[in-house]
Amino acid sequence: MSTIRVSSNSVPDTTLIPNIFIDNYMPSANGTYVKVYLYLLRCMNSFADIEITISNIADRLDETEKDIIRALSYWEKENLVTLTKNSKNDIDSITINNIYSTTHTNTVLSIEAEPAVVPTVSVEEYTMAESAATKTPSIPHRTFEKPTYSEAQIKQLTEADEVKWLLNIIEIYLERLIKPMDLQLILYLYESLDFSAELIMYLYEYCVSKNKKNPSYIEAVALSWAEEGIDTVEKAEAATTQYNNNYNAINKAFGLNRAPGQIEKQLISKWMNKFGFTIDIIVEACNRTILQTQKPDFKYADKILENWNKKGVKELSNIAPLDAEHQKLSAARAGQVKAAPQQKPANNRFNAFPQRTYTEEDYSSMEQRLLHKQ
Repeated sequence: MSTIRVSSNSVPDTTLIPNIFIDNYMPSANGTYVKVYLYLLRCMNSFADIEITISNIADRLDETEKDIIRALSYWEKENLVTLTKNSKNDIDSITINNIYSTTHTNTVLSIEAEPAVVPTVSVEEYTMAESAATKTPSIPHRTFEKPTYSEAQIKQLTEADEVKWLLNIIEIYLERLIKPMDLQLILYLYESLDFSAELIMYLYEYCVSKNKKNPSYIEAVALSWAEEGIDTVEKAEAATTQYNNNYNAINKAFGLNRAPGQIEKQLISKWMNKFGFTIDIIVEACNRTILQTQKPDFKYADKILENWNKKGVKELSNIAPLDAEHQKLSAARAGQVKAAPQQKPANNRFNAFPQRTYTEEDYSSMEQRLLHKQ
């Protein structure tokens, strides 16, 4: 992601939160969205310039990068921030608008992005699972509003035997009692996203197996599943299984015995999500990388796959014609650079006389004459 510089003309050591935000915006906003907005205010009021990235914000707030981008888009829709993006659709700059102005004139804060190191947004493990589970295009992005349930609503929803049973099971998964934030999330999944009790249990089981118990992470996984149309345990199992199979196949091709790093995940995500390559094409690129470099070089494999994407490769069978064409061009180039036949030099004053050839005896005779002269 792009590195984002947050700067301010003033350097107060406190962060002021406008009352209008607390009164009018905070009650209806997702908790993660509130955290992101408050953190931007904090960055604006820092003593020094702060260079941040989407990844840094996600780590700081213990959220996923997709959460951060979703939050920024939400606040842009509410006109509290203005986002600009570059040609690669990466966030280029963020401006916090004047919350008291109906026209939302810009404040001093200007967040300018430096050139991006990686042109794709980092995607967490769960995103890999859902996008890799199917070869069909992704379902268009949907917005899911998260309500805040009142005590009366909570009492009414938790009276159902299925919900009581679900809460007990989740407590076992989390190895602790249900907290208010957990309860709000579970009811949101059950009542607003229409997740079945079985799917919610599998969601928690999957996240806990990844050692992820944070409600915001679990919510992000659920939203991704909802966006991708994963509404049954069978679909979720297929997605997570495909995710594991894909990573295992890449690790096997590269001879790795570890989980991919952050940059490696970004590249794998680009290959699967942006290029739409199937795992057999990716494995072929990994195999060729090992043959050429003798090491698991993700960047080298990325160059191979970028070239195939430009050439319109959609299936593994599309690669063979490209190889044949490449060999043909290579042979043609080799023929062009082959040395031209040596031509007889033209006669001039330096080579107008007959050229003499010397034998080994001639050289021996000349050597003897030189020795006798000394």
